[in-house]
Amino acid sequence: MTPGPDDPSGSEAERKMRFLFQLRSKGVTDDRVLHAMERIDRGPFVKGIFAARAYDDMPLPIACGQTISQPSIVAMMTQALEIGPRDTVLEVGTGSGYQAAILAVLARRVYTVDRHRRLVREAETLFSHLDLPNIVALTGDGSFGLPEQAPFDRIIVTAAAEDPPGPLLSQLKPGGIMVLPVGQSDTVQSLIRVRRLETGFDYEELRPVRFVPLVEGLATD
Repeated sequence: MTPGPDDPSGSEAERKMRFLFQLRSKGVTDDRVLHAMERIDRGPFVKGIFAARAYDDMPLPIACGQTISQPSIVAMMTQALEIGPRDTVLEVGTGSGYQAAILAVLARRVYTVDRHRRLVREAETLFSHLDLPNIVALTGDGSFGLPEQAPFDRIIVTAAAEDPPGPLLSQLKPGGIMVLPVGQSDTVQSLIRVRRLETGFDYEELRPVRFVPLVEGLATD
């Protein structure tokens, strides 16, 4: 029997179908990434007056003057990382925790760091609720990475720097991949993929993007 329009299971199934179709139409084709995006509901990561827009493909404001990226960008950055199930991933910029939750479905372990203590606390609550024990969330200056846990198989940065930060490049394993936005302003940025080779680094420009800036130091909130 086909669910009727008032059947919540029917509307949920239709929403997921539209959501995945939207991702595929933006070039997300990796089945593992699509599965992770389907499994992790964006709804709990969006609060307050913006909750009704949680399933729209658009960035939304969150606490501490930050944003949650649009799902298609999250999916494209995740796909560009080429994460394997045994990989250890560093995320710089926890934000809402949505990106880290997606990564946790794909990787062995995820370390995520943010300069805002409030965001880290709220994200940890969501990670526990979603039963994602392979995420370690920390408050710190992510521009310096996590040298005590390095090197990492994959690094993702969800805030824009003028250039890839040197400490993060040094914490990437040979053969590893880093994906991050770079640009000198909040209006001209490019998403790039950096591969660490035995002889240096290979840089590949992926697409124009717009992210909040990468800020050094700890926030006061």
